[in-house]
Amino acid sequence: MSTGIQFDEAAARGVEAMYKTPDIVAQRSRVLDVLGLQPGESVLDVGVGPGLLTFDMARIVGADGLCAGLDVSEAMIAMTNQRCAELPSVDIRVGDATSLPFDDASFDAVVSTQVYEYVAEIDLALREVARVLRPGGRVVILDTDWETAVWATDDRVRQRRILDAWEEHLHDPCLPHSLAGRLEQAGLQVIRRDVIPIYNTVYHPNCYSFGILFAIQNFVAGHKGVTEEEAKAWARELRDRGARGEYSFSLNRYLFAAIKS
Repeated sequence: MSTGIQFDEAAARGVEAMYKTPDIVAQRSRVLDVLGLQPGESVLDVGVGPGLLTFDMARIVGADGLCAGLDVSEAMIAMTNQRCAELPSVDIRVGDATSLPFDDASFDAVVSTQVYEYVAEIDLALREVARVLRPGGRVVILDTDWETAVWATDDRVRQRRILDAWEEHLHDPCLPHSLAGRLEQAGLQVIRRDVIPIYNTVYHPNCYSFGILFAIQNFVAGHKGVTEEEAKAWARELRDRGARGEYSFSLNRYLFAAIKS
């Protein structure tokens, strides 16, 4: 996995704050519902992030199960280990999605949210998922189509420049377009495809778009000709719209469920 954003401790805390908003809490509940974990099962979380999903899954599978996970960020690993410190049967490692450090047919389920859009060798990564799954095992993957990101703005040209620059931190900003076919090529039968929209009509710290706005502003300066002042002006306009009650943000995420036949 590779990313243009370095997830140090400060960045990890920013991600954690976004993942605690009602938008992403509801998304996590949807992922867990589709995954359908049972006590005693083994599950792998590819890209644990701040460990909120890992924590929920570890509580479900319990002491007789196994909740394993990996991430390229040591800050995220540390946060996840701290969050899961009191839970049994949790195994969190530093690792890469294209070379999963687990044996063949080790898991009943694999899950990954907001990870594969960063992975250059996506087909290899999906073959790794198929390798570590047991026959009949299932995988749930959720990623964003960043072309669907829309803020209400008075300057659409500037916003398009900002969002185009933001896409430079991803390997494939539109991965959901090709993900179903790639899963099938990896030997995984797609059984479900869902869209999970995020829609914010207020500018507030407890909304996903509040945090991602700052992440975008901080990243885009210096990318594709976007200046720091241009990024600040874009963010300032959106804050001002929020103060006037004219704020609007929407984004689509896509969930794919597949099984290993």
